[in-house]
Amino acid sequence: MVNYLVCNKIQVTLSGFLNFIDGLWSSCGDERIIVFTSNHKEKIGTALLSADRMDMHIHLSYCTPCGFKMLASNYLGIEEHPFFSEAEELL
Repeated sequence: MVNYLVCNKIQVTLSGFLNFIDGLWSSCGDERIIVFTSNHKEKIGTALLSADRMDMHIHLSYCTPCGFKMLASNYLGIEEHPFFSEAEELL
């Protein structure tokens, strides 16, 4: 497994990335959905996939805006949110 990511010639270590994600959780008061995508789940480190960091693993496949809203409703109990329009544009 590769323990770093090279992005524009800057190396990001796995531990640095995990510390960044942990910082997001500790600085946010509301529930957050962070989406990670990968073509090769088997190459992702177990530290990232641990239950301490991820509550759910959801196969999104071809997620539509309607499907995203359904996930937010089912898993977070959110029916409406100002960011839904932004998510719709990104999907």
